[in-house]
Amino acid sequence: MPLPERGTLTRAAGLQQGAEAVTASAYKVKGATGDWEVVIGLEVHAQVTSNAKLFSGAATTFGAEPNSQVSLVDAAMPGMLPVPNRECIRQAVRTGMAIDAQINKWSRFDRKNYFYADLPQGYQISQLYHPLVGEGAVEIEVDGATKTIGVERIHVEQDAGKLMHDQHPTRSYVDLNRSGVALMEIVSRPDMRSPADAGAYLTKLRSILRYVGSCDGNMDQGSMRADVNVSVRKPGDEFGTRTETKNVNSIRFVMQAIEHEAVRQVEVIENGGTIVQETRLFNPDSGTTRSMRSKEDAHDYRYFPDPDLLPLELDDAFLDECRASLPELPGAKRARYEALGITAYNAEVLTAEVESARWFDALLEAGAKPVAAANWVTSELFGALNRLGKDIAQSPVTPGQAAELLALVADGTLSGSLAKQVFEAMLETGEAPGKIVEERGLKQTSDTGAIEAVIADVLAKNPGQLEQYRGGKVALFGFFVGQTMKAMAGKANPAVVNDLLKKALG
Repeated sequence: MPLPERGTLTRAAGLQQGAEAVTASAYKVKGATGDWEVVIGLEVHAQVTSNAKLFSGAATTFGAEPNSQVSLVDAAMPGMLPVPNRECIRQAVRTGMAIDAQINKWSRFDRKNYFYADLPQGYQISQLYHPLVGEGAVEIEVDGATKTIGVERIHVEQDAGKLMHDQHPTRSYVDLNRSGVALMEIVSRPDMRSPADAGAYLTKLRSILRYVGSCDGNMDQGSMRADVNVSVRKPGDEFGTRTETKNVNSIRFVMQAIEHEAVRQVEVIENGGTIVQETRLFNPDSGTTRSMRSKEDAHDYRYFPDPDLLPLELDDAFLDECRASLPELPGAKRARYEALGITAYNAEVLTAEVESARWFDALLEAGAKPVAAANWVTSELFGALNRLGKDIAQSPVTPGQAAELLALVADGTLSGSLAKQVFEAMLETGEAPGKIVEERGLKQTSDTGAIEAVIADVLAKNPGQLEQYRGGKVALFGFFVGQTMKAMAGKANPAVVNDLLKKALG
C-alpha cells in the first residue's frame, strides 16, 4: 500500500489485506526529530440485528426501495412517540456480556441535538451520561503477542437517514429507510498503538458480533463502520490532539487511514503547525484523509434526557435470559478444538468465521474424527470453495456427506487419491460419496491375489529396473509402487501394495 511522500514508518512487516496483518510490536512513525508513537481509539457503529427499528415497527431490510421502510415515527411526524424495541436492547446486552462488560441495570436515553437534512427530528436519540453497557475488554493477538483493548462503553442509538447526491443534477434526495435503525456504538479505550492493533481489534470484534448474532458485520453494506481517532506523541509524552476520521467501512481502509493520519500529523507538527481537533473523511481511492469540519464537543450538541422515554430498568430475569442465550464464543470454541487435538493454526482458521465453525461442528456431530476432519476442511474443502468462488454457506457438500467421505477413507474403502476423485464428483453432482463410489467403481481393493498378479506383471515388464533395484538402487522401490498403482487405476490399497512389493522384490 503506497504511503504519502511525507514521512516514513518503521515496522517489521507491511500491511496485508484486511486485518490479517501484521507485525507491529515496534510500530513508529519516523520523523525528522526522531520516532513518534501513534495512539488509536475506535468508535464502532454496529447495526443491531432486528426485524424492526429501535423506536418504531418499520422494517430494516437492506437494499429496499428508498423511503419504503419509514414509519411516522421515523419521519418525525408531529405527535409521534418512540417506543423502545425490546429485541434491540436484548442484543446490545448480549454483546456486552460477550466481552465481559458491565451491564447497567439502569440506563437512560438522551437527545443529541444537531441539524442535518437526513435527520428529520432535528436530534438523535442516543445515550451519553448513562449507557446501557459499561466497561469491557477485547483480547487480540498481534505477531504472536496477546494484548487487551479496553472498551469504555456500548450505548444504543438510532441511525440517521442517507442523502443521495447523484439522483438529480441540481437537487439532493433523502432516503429515510435507515432513519431510526438501531445502532450499538462500541467505544474503545485509546489502547491501540498500530494499524495492526486496530485491524486485529476490528476483526475480533466483528467475529464476536457475528457469533452472538447481534450484528451481521457486513461492512460493505454499512452495517458495521468505524470512526477512527488518531493522535501522535513522542514515546512517553502526554496524548496529543486527536482527529476523528468518520464512517470508514473496511478493516483495510481503517488501517490505511491510521497510517496516513499518523504520517500527516507528524509532518504538521515537525513543520511548526498544530493538530486541530477535527472530523475528517477517508478517500479509499487515494488512501488519504481530508478535513470535513471542526470536531464538536459534547456540550455543542446540547444533550438532555429524552422527555418521551422512561429510563431502561433491567431485571435479573431478563439478564439471565440474555446470558443463557449466548453461544460458544470464538475463543472458547478454539480452545475446545485444540483440546480435541486440532492444531492451533487449524483451530484459528476454523473459528475465524461463525459459518465455518458451525459447519465444522455439524461435521463432528455427524461422527467425523476431529483431527482428520480439521485437516480435510482447512485444505480440501476450503481450497475447493475458494476455487469455485463460494463461501461455506454455499458448499455443494453437506457436513453429513463429508463425514461419510472421511469414514470411507478411515475404513480403507477409499485411498487418498480415490477420495479426491470422489470429492470432485461430490462438488459437481451434490451426490453422496457412497453412491458415487458404487456407481463409478472407485472402491479401493485390498485383494492380495489381484495385487500380486499385477506386481508380477510389472516386474516382468521392467527387468532393467528390477536388476538395478536388486543391485542396490533401492530408490526404485517408488517406481514399482507407482507402476502398480497405475496398472490398478489407483484402486489398490497402498499399504497392501507396499507390503507385497517388498516380498516380491526380496
